[in-house]
Amino acid sequence: MRRTFLIAGLIVGLTAGAQQTKVAPKNFVSKVWVADNGNGTYKNPVLNADYSDPDAIRVGDDYYMTSSSFEDVPGLPVLHSKDLVNWRLIGHALPRQVPVDHFSKTRHGEGVWAPAIRYRNGEFLIYYPDPDFGIYVIKAKDPAGPWSEPILVEGGKGLIDPCPLWDTDGNVYLVHAYAGSRAGIKSILVVKKMNKEGTKTLEAGSIVYDGHELDATVEGPKFYKRNGWYYIFAPAGGVSTGWQLVLRSKNPYGPYERRVVMEQGSTTINGPHQGAWVQTQTGEDWFLHFQDKDQYGRVVHLNPMKWVNDWPVIGVDKDGDGKGEPVYTYKKPNVDKTYPIVTPPDSDEFNDHKLGLQWQWQANPQATWSFMNVSKGMLRLYAHNAFDSASNLWTAGNVLLQKFPADSFMVTTKMTFTHNPKLENEKAGLVVMGFSYANIGLRSRKDGLDLVYTHAKDAVKGKAEKEDVIMKMASNTVYLRVKVTAGAKCQFSYSLDGNKFTNVGQVFQAEVARWKGSKVGLFCTRTTTTNDSGYADFDWFRVEPVVD
Repeated sequence: MRRTFLIAGLIVGLTAGAQQTKVAPKNFVSKVWVADNGNGTYKNPVLNADYSDPDAIRVGDDYYMTSSSFEDVPGLPVLHSKDLVNWRLIGHALPRQVPVDHFSKTRHGEGVWAPAIRYRNGEFLIYYPDPDFGIYVIKAKDPAGPWSEPILVEGGKGLIDPCPLWDTDGNVYLVHAYAGSRAGIKSILVVKKMNKEGTKTLEAGSIVYDGHELDATVEGPKFYKRNGWYYIFAPAGGVSTGWQLVLRSKNPYGPYERRVVMEQGSTTINGPHQGAWVQTQTGEDWFLHFQDKDQYGRVVHLNPMKWVNDWPVIGVDKDGDGKGEPVYTYKKPNVDKTYPIVTPPDSDEFNDHKLGLQWQWQANPQATWSFMNVSKGMLRLYAHNAFDSASNLWTAGNVLLQKFPADSFMVTTKMTFTHNPKLENEKAGLVVMGFSYANIGLRSRKDGLDLVYTHAKDAVKGKAEKEDVIMKMASNTVYLRVKVTAGAKCQFSYSLDGNKFTNVGQVFQAEVARWKGSKVGLFCTRTTTTNDSGYADFDWFRVEPVVD
């Protein structure tokens, strides 16, 4: 029997999978985190990286996910899975942040907040909020892209976390929350009508839930309809301490009944909330959500879900009170088949004409920041004067970063730095970024290069870097490494031959960034502007388990 359900206005059936995804030519499997146990079970998190505020859908036999990306460019990552456990990063829906000029500078904590992804009439849609400009929608026939230019659904400050619902009667609704920092009010959810295309709101809407008394910081709503009930799934209580709330009503404008359907319980999985209900093609129900792991960001968990008396129960309900708690390991979803293990990429050999999809800049990039030197199999970063308006790398746009991929890992890169002989203080290297940061690299002086270790405590507050000169370099090629161990403790080191590594500096405690975890990556900067720049060639960037 063919199963058909109305999920957020999306008819998802067994025949809906004609849309195929453009995927990478081979499966990438991380050396530091794999959720698939290979025996029919999985472990959480299924994505042990900062894919904050995840939302997901099924289209036929394919699953798609997107997440918050804040100021990072490209933004709105799009991931694909065949089984909800193994996820491949297939692209980004937002190649530039808009307004383009505004995001030509770093705007930490701004940009893309919690999005919603949907599929309707052969087209993928992502609704995303920018808390300073309003709610946008973008569209694509292929989730790997290209995506349309953003359409402003409703302008205004503090409008966040939108999710649409196409109802069976032809009406189209939008639910969203408010950011207190911009709107002057929070902990409320609003429902309003949109036009038939879902591209404009038609009314100011109505408050359908006020969480001030029971559910402070209610936000991140997702809108669904099932068995004649309207459901709003919404997290409450704060990202690191909260719970998963579900509201239901026979009318989209309420009144809504309230129930907590998942909380931390006896587990160590704190603040389990904000995510997506997905139903498999075999009729199983699952819920993807995040856990806030401080420096590691908001990682993605997968939990079983069931319906009891038209209320969802997420996770495992050990005492039968209707509130589940998250699982550590569990049987994989039944999707009728077994699929290969795959993970988002972390290492990059720089042999392609494009950067790996894991890389993001801190602002809309300029064409002169980087070059894929395919003939040499290298990434070239050009020294850019990031310090015209930046006191340190925190506000430098030309820092190329990726998410921490596991609790413990090691990054090694080989770099050759060709500086402009007429300039001093061109610098390139390997960096761990957050509110504070540290890096190791080469810096130019009048008569050569120095190997330097740099620490910037409270960079977010504009504090200056502190630099230690390790040695004068006889060569312009060096191997740079950072080991990240439990608790996000980072030990930097270097090697002149690629075999023997020498530690530098004290262990650096990585820190969170604004609404995000720490990131690791590469940079190439200078402090002046002339008619030419030096450049750093990175041969590869390898993420591996920590070795002694």
